[in-house]
Amino acid sequence: MQNRAAQTYGRTAQATTNPRDLEASLLIRAASKLQGHKDNYAGLTDELRASLQFNRQLWTLFTTSVTREDNPLPAAVRQNIANLGLFIFTQTISMIQEPAPEKLNALIAINREIAAGLRGNP
Repeated sequence: MQNRAAQTYGRTAQATTNPRDLEASLLIRAASKLQGHKDNYAGLTDELRASLQFNRQLWTLFTTSVTREDNPLPAAVRQNIANLGLFIFTQTISMIQEPAPEKLNALIAINREIAAGLRGNP
């Protein structure tokens, strides 16, 4: 199976010069997809699974990046992002095992908050 988040990241990276804007856009895209599922909750559909997978793959990229030794971010920032990634993974598994629309709230909020920070919006 192809890694859609990585493909989207790669395609958008070619058209975008600022990596922070790219990351923010992808986070907003994932949050918007999840928000749509929450607003029109129909259980754990194939579409919701795909949106959860897209979000998880995006966070896998972020987590992998910050855990590399050559990552230039301060250690505390890298640790915080890694911890958020672990939370995202745990919350995603919880959503798949016991679906409930309110479990999407944290995933949506984290993506939006990180995107706002990347764009410089407090």
